[in-house]
Amino acid sequence: MTPPGLHSPAVTTHLADGREIDFFALPGHTPRPVPDRRPLPDRAGLHSQIRYDRQTGDWIAVAALRQDRTYKPPADQCPLCPSPDGTVSEVPAPDYDVVVFENRFPSLSGAAAGRPFELPDPASADLVSAVGHGRCEVICFSSDHTASFASLSHTHARLVVDAWRTRTAALLALPGVAQVFCFENRGEEIGVTLTHPHGQIYAYPYLTPRTRSMLAHADEHRDRTGRNLFEDIVDAEVTDGSRVVVNHPLVVAFVPFAARWPVEVHIHPRRRVANLVDLDDDELDALTAVYLDVLRRFDRLYDSPLPYIAAVHQYSGRDVDAEGALHIELMSVRRSATKLKFLAGSESAMDAFITDVTPEDVATRLRSAGPS
Repeated sequence: MTPPGLHSPAVTTHLADGREIDFFALPGHTPRPVPDRRPLPDRAGLHSQIRYDRQTGDWIAVAALRQDRTYKPPADQCPLCPSPDGTVSEVPAPDYDVVVFENRFPSLSGAAAGRPFELPDPASADLVSAVGHGRCEVICFSSDHTASFASLSHTHARLVVDAWRTRTAALLALPGVAQVFCFENRGEEIGVTLTHPHGQIYAYPYLTPRTRSMLAHADEHRDRTGRNLFEDIVDAEVTDGSRVVVNHPLVVAFVPFAARWPVEVHIHPRRRVANLVDLDDDELDALTAVYLDVLRRFDRLYDSPLPYIAAVHQYSGRDVDAEGALHIELMSVRRSATKLKFLAGSESAMDAFITDVTPEDVATRLRSAGPS
């Protein structure tokens, strides 16, 4: 499924074990995949499990098969670099712009057209579990092993956003998928084991805990005020102004009033939409520009690139998440040039965050980092 406004459709082929891989190309470029000649093991019967936690109401994925995933390979053995002869990496091609493929070591798998799935009733037994239905994909932002998202041109970064958008539409159309989450982990401090510029896309069979919490507050806000919570948050931040980092007519980026992380920025389209598919071309260009601007400011804060997590919060637009609003949350554990914020007792055990810097100070420093 290709959403309206996408400049060119992806070229789809398959890897040696049957997984799909989609090539997205810049204008004037033509993908040239070759056969994947690796002797990969059969994936039949490799499934994770989800288990219901009665203490919290959360679903937990148990994916023991991920223990064997690739861990910090040498640069010349990177599984995300191009493989011109189709023998050494996950991308059988002499070059590429952006690719998306099914994760070889997925937390969730098996979601496909025509394959129905429903979550079991948590009240049906004391110990409730199900197959780990869903899909996990890897998105490579560039074939350049030394690149980063921040180093991409606007046109190239927009291609990544188009790929996110295409995969969001396709995954939301699969039976049993409740939420699609695009994200990037950057930096060893975050736990990254592959340094090639890439992110991931998860299709969950349930709404994640943070999403359920935000939607519960949004529903309560609607009942109390008759307005949307996310729209009111954006209006309040723009009106206050002290935490705004980038103020674009179509997109705004700000450090949230109650930021949890040492460096945290939220990016919202001014028009509330459920997901990337709902944005028009001008909004997509603006979102790309502001996102690049913020990432480049991140990398100017200190002498070395800032480790971060980028999380694209989006919703299906169905009744269950109708109050949701597409936005991107960026967060970093670095609290100074030489110190990291570790999620220890209060944060990890009680989910009670304690911040070491004020959001207003972080916003001032990011504004001072200058435009890209």
